[in-house]
Amino acid sequence: MVSRTVLKQHAYLVDRMAGALEIDLEEEAMRGSVSIGEIEDAVLACTGCACPGACAAWLDESDSPRAAPPDFCRNGSLFGRLGKATG
Repeated sequence: MVSRTVLKQHAYLVDRMAGALEIDLEEEAMRGSVSIGEIEDAVLACTGCACPGACAAWLDESDSPRAAPPDFCRNGSLFGRLGKATG
């Protein structure tokens, strides 16, 4: 089982990644573009990532919006789908 601390860390990374891609997960959930369960699954997928430090460094590189997540992102397809829904 994943600890609460690890879940919080990865929830933060998922939220930061969404923000970097100009995706508002709360807004997308209210629109019905993503379910709460999908967001929970995204956090769980993130906990399986071997590169959370690389993710945080990628996010810290720039305050500018990004077009796509890094190739190693386990939630790249979700973010890609949501980016198209908001674009």
